[in-house]
Amino acid sequence: MANITKKVSWSSRADESAAAGESTPLLNGSEQPQHSRQDSLRGRPKEIPHNEKLLSLKYESLDYDNIENQLFLEEERRMSYMGFRCLEISRWVVCGLIGILTGLIACFIDIVVEQLAGIKYQLIKENIEKFTETGGLSISLILWAVLNFTFVMVGAIIVAFFEPIAAGSGIPQIKCYLNGVKIPRVVRLKTLVIKVCGVICSVVGGLAVGKEGPMIHSGAVVAAGVSQGRSTSLKRDFKIFEYFRRDTEKRDFVSAGAAAGVSAAFGAPVGGVLFSLEEGASFWNQMLTWRIFFASMISTFTLNFVLSIYHSHAGDLSNPGLINFGRFEGDSVTYNLYEIPLFIAMGAIGGFLGALFNVLNYWLTIFRIRYVHRPCLQVMEAMLVAAVTATVSFTMIYFSNDCQPLGPESTEEYPLQLFCADGEYNSMATAFFNTPERSVRSLFHNQPGTYNPLTLGLFTLTYFFLACWTYGLAVSAGVFIPSLLIGAAWGRLFGILLASTSSGGAQHSNAIWADPGKYALIGAAAQLGGIVRMTLSLTVIMVEATGNVTYGLPIMLVLMTAKIVGDYFEEGLYDIHIKLQSVPFLHWEAPATSHWLTAREVMSSPVTCLNRIEKVGTIVDILSNTSTNHNGFPVVVQVLESDEPAKLCGLILRSQLIVLLKHKVFVELARSRLTRRKLQLKDFRDAYPRFPPIQSIHVSQDERECMMDLTEFMNPTPYTVPQETSLPRVFKLFRALGLRHLVVADDENRVVGLVTRKDLARYHLGKHGLEELQLAQT
Repeated sequence: MANITKKVSWSSRADESAAAGESTPLLNGSEQPQHSRQDSLRGRPKEIPHNEKLLSLKYESLDYDNIENQLFLEEERRMSYMGFRCLEISRWVVCGLIGILTGLIACFIDIVVEQLAGIKYQLIKENIEKFTETGGLSISLILWAVLNFTFVMVGAIIVAFFEPIAAGSGIPQIKCYLNGVKIPRVVRLKTLVIKVCGVICSVVGGLAVGKEGPMIHSGAVVAAGVSQGRSTSLKRDFKIFEYFRRDTEKRDFVSAGAAAGVSAAFGAPVGGVLFSLEEGASFWNQMLTWRIFFASMISTFTLNFVLSIYHSHAGDLSNPGLINFGRFEGDSVTYNLYEIPLFIAMGAIGGFLGALFNVLNYWLTIFRIRYVHRPCLQVMEAMLVAAVTATVSFTMIYFSNDCQPLGPESTEEYPLQLFCADGEYNSMATAFFNTPERSVRSLFHNQPGTYNPLTLGLFTLTYFFLACWTYGLAVSAGVFIPSLLIGAAWGRLFGILLASTSSGGAQHSNAIWADPGKYALIGAAAQLGGIVRMTLSLTVIMVEATGNVTYGLPIMLVLMTAKIVGDYFEEGLYDIHIKLQSVPFLHWEAPATSHWLTAREVMSSPVTCLNRIEKVGTIVDILSNTSTNHNGFPVVVQVLESDEPAKLCGLILRSQLIVLLKHKVFVELARSRLTRRKLQLKDFRDAYPRFPPIQSIHVSQDERECMMDLTEFMNPTPYTVPQETSLPRVFKLFRALGLRHLVVADDENRVVGLVTRKDLARYHLGKHGLEELQLAQT
């Protein structure tokens, strides 16, 4: 198994940091994988075997379910009605802070990208204009390539060498976190810093990427940090929000952060809430929805307000998001009944192209997992993509002879004349010589006739492959904007071809029903829906970003068609990447044909149980055993004076046992004069979320003989199911309550097994019915 260790690239650096002595909650201090990793580094084969029929054991679950032990119940009972009111107010305060900080991060990214991209394009534009007359345009190409190359190199180095989990958009990782999987290092401060710097470098470096996806990850990190009232990375504790230091609260705040990220990126607060609902949060209630909406609103307002000051129109709140599609008004918003079949056809094209994109990216990712797994190779690949992107863009602009007049109403930011006549500009340059957001806007809003069909066709083709190659590089980058750009280009092409086929009759009526901007919007929605397969939230995001409800129905139909057609061929892009990382992800429902399986067949057994009063030496040995590495232990009690097997009386977690050992809560010490202070919930909260590994806790030989009473700390009411419960029922209970362990008991309440996330995620519907995945240690 050692050779597959490198397969999981989301946290490939986590193993090394554990070896260097940093406590990661991932393997709870078990040493075994590190040795196997070192061995595999010595005799590493040229190719690393890849098998997606594996489910990784290295991912732990979050403890979403509260541990209702005596300490917890005493604290809750002591709290007055006012105490609960104050807690509710502080939840709102945290959500407001999340919104403000996410909006400020979005502003920072936007302003820095705009300034740097402006300087870059101005330099290249002046250079090209100088050399167009004198000859020697190859120098301009080299300048362009070197500028791209430099920015992307910086972005790739900080990601590959310092924080590999900051690569990509971060949406698959946040989906997993909200699903209840603890992805190592995903919501750390260091990840946020590298994410923000990385996304600035990759967008300015001219890659086919957007800055919108990473905003969702950034919002989630902000939420996880703010809600804890301290920074474990900076070793600072502000002594606020201590009540929220547990997975239940943290996960709710992270869903608010993800929503605030969407809201800042697209100016779509309702879309953000729906994104959190559709893609992320498994648990939902009315107050949580309301708080998430509040965070989203504050986020878009902050962005709007700061950008209005930056653009020196203080108080003019007309920039709701990082991407502004511009307003669709007047004739361009009307559509007729007979256009709906055309829109549905475009949805099908989008679904097919999206599935093609995903299949290509899937094979590319497998190639990367096998061969491009060293940081230096990842940086070199990113630099190669940057150079190729610049060269392709330059070649396309150079050989294009699509010249358009530069009129007074022209909105070109950097019009390039090149070989066009005076007073004209090269329209291929509008598409390539620009940040992707601006290119999308020009495809939506430029006058009919500003693009030549050949220009659009070539642009779609090249950008499709560039975007596909770019997603999955070791740089922080989103796939939203490239998808919209590809779709807008072929959608506009579709509109132009429609107008030209029907131009036999009345000229003026055609101008309306084949307005290319309208088809560009529908094409963009179809392409994005075909790649990421979001339906509900994407419809609302598109409607909010265009500022027009008229297109609600066409966009919804297009996205539904794109999803149906795309799912026929291949899964969505995020699901593919989650599967490639072997994450035990639980979908909404159990597999359709799993009714014949019962809890007895699914559960893990035999189970390591602890007695209610257990010897310290036994506990230390169980926790130190690296071959099992369990995280939850049923607590059993022996019936006095009888030979009957022990009965279940509670459940205790590894993290709790470690805190008890650290504070030496032993029965003998409690009886002696050296009565230590009673352990409180605060001690457990202070150790959260990075509990020390068992190896760092010293227990002397005498202490090993002591006893430990678990009565006060165990959860006396764990959820249990009988052995005969069907898999869908177990799945529903586990998924709806966010459990980490589900005890399987027999008729006499004796423990026969334990169901964890991996036991349920093993089963999935494949091409040939129900399939079972293998569990691997990596």
